[in-house]
Amino acid sequence: MAGGVGGAKLANGFAKILDPDQLLVVVNTGDDFEHFGFPISPDLDTVTYTLAGVNDAEVGWGLAGETWEFMKGLERLGGEGWFRLGDQDLATHVMRARFLGEGQTLSGATAKIARQFGILHRIVPMSDQRVRTVVETETGKMPFQIYFVRERCVPVTKHIDYEGANEAVPSEAFAAALECDNLSSIIICPSNQLLRVAPILALPEVRERLIS
Repeated sequence: MAGGVGGAKLANGFAKILDPDQLLVVVNTGDDFEHFGFPISPDLDTVTYTLAGVNDAEVGWGLAGETWEFMKGLERLGGEGWFRLGDQDLATHVMRARFLGEGQTLSGATAKIARQFGILHRIVPMSDQRVRTVVETETGKMPFQIYFVRERCVPVTKHIDYEGANEAVPSEAFAAALECDNLSSIIICPSNQLLRVAPILALPEVRERLIS
């Protein structure tokens, strides 16, 4: 179970020593949000880019050699620039939007994108249903990306909710892995426990299955 830069690094290490059928990377989607009409999945993209070996290793996220002409044009037209969408990265969001618009699940869209990057190991979202990490602060509730990126974690946090988690279910591949009789181990990657791991554990029965 992974999310963010730390989780992506460990998942990449396992991918280097395990065969594709020996590893399933279940990724947090509580950070997901819509931006300028595009479905953005920050943690899925970080894991995908890292396993593909095309991530920007210096900052830990995004693509190496990224360019920013889209952002220049966006800001010229008065668009918000707090969340940076690189030119290459934008293509990922465009294709994800296309796949989802065709009726595919987030799991299906993620698998297609991973294949195009040459990734053989399986990367799946924790759920194909909407779960959102919402931070309650002294100034009101904020979706995680607004709190983390736009507000730079400045507002004092009072509470964190995982909206939609009680109604969502684990993705098909995740649920199958939890029920697998010969599952050798479940590893929680070194990701932020409240923001990257807890949303996964908030899904119905996940915590119980891990304990059992």
